[in-house]
Amino acid sequence: MSFMGEFDAAGDLVTGTLLGRAVERSDAHDGDGHGGICLNCGTELLGPHCHRCGQVGHVHRTIGAIWHEILHGVVHFEGKLWNTLPLLTFRPGELTRRYIFGERAHFVSPMAMFLFSVFTMFAVLQIMGVSPPAEVGSTAQFEQGLQFARNNTQEALADAREARTSAKPGSERAAKLDAKIAKLSTDLAELNRIPTTLSGRTGLPSGIKTGWKRLDKGIEKMERNPGLALYKLQTNSYKFSWALIPLSIPFVWMLFAWRRQYRGYDHAVFVTYSLAFMSLLFIALMIGAALGLPDDAIAMIAVFAPPVHIFFQMKGAYRLRGWKALLRTFALLIFISIIVTLFGLLLLGLGLLG
Repeated sequence: MSFMGEFDAAGDLVTGTLLGRAVERSDAHDGDGHGGICLNCGTELLGPHCHRCGQVGHVHRTIGAIWHEILHGVVHFEGKLWNTLPLLTFRPGELTRRYIFGERAHFVSPMAMFLFSVFTMFAVLQIMGVSPPAEVGSTAQFEQGLQFARNNTQEALADAREARTSAKPGSERAAKLDAKIAKLSTDLAELNRIPTTLSGRTGLPSGIKTGWKRLDKGIEKMERNPGLALYKLQTNSYKFSWALIPLSIPFVWMLFAWRRQYRGYDHAVFVTYSLAFMSLLFIALMIGAALGLPDDAIAMIAVFAPPVHIFFQMKGAYRLRGWKALLRTFALLIFISIIVTLFGLLLLGLGLLG
């Protein structure tokens, strides 16, 4: 893991948090008012903040203040993060309902929470080396690298077999060489199973033409360099993750179409908080895997935690009885597969046309 990779990941985390704070409209800032006029709009100050534009009366011009802003933004969110996270994790329905009905000063807004969680997720992925590669090779480079790996493995296998002939039968050296020969043989078999070329293996028929020049050009590029297409897909999933919100809202609305007391805004809050939690859950599982948490435990949490969270969030947010919340949860899980498919098609289209 390179130092620059970690530095970029930290930058993503700070950027996401500061973006979240930009979305989050806060009523409290550091500093004490000291009378005079507002340095932003010129209004006479009546307290620590301007009653016209909301700017804090006392401003700082020190390097220490810059670091304070960064640290404050990352770990504090004006204190709202620590009020929001426990409820988002264990009582999501209550958080959603309280925010919808106007209790907002104590909580991070849904969009700010979503931005914070998404940027943090991709920062963690980059730190752990799961981020898109900085350099993407072409099909020709892939084929050359594959052939190089095969040749190296074959040479190592030949050397090991030659050394085995001179080893004393039953000795420790002979046993180690036998194990090495078995491993190299397995590696070579795996390498031989990989297709020699990537051409025609992108999921689309080779040479397909749609009549739309821009799209046809994108398909041709994908056929020629599938690695670059994958890189674009991964990058777009980061840039356009917000699109999951408008894609999801209509499906949640369909679950309550006949109940007029629930509005589109209510569904947007529900969806955005839910997506924020799913991002944070993914982060927790990634860190757990890095710390050695058993794969079975990670798989069980990944399978059961999302539907359980959706059930309790829906039950609490919309004040539903258990069986009604359960039915809607099952329906929403089906809708989620459609949403993910639509999101994937959107990313594919952006990759082809970009």
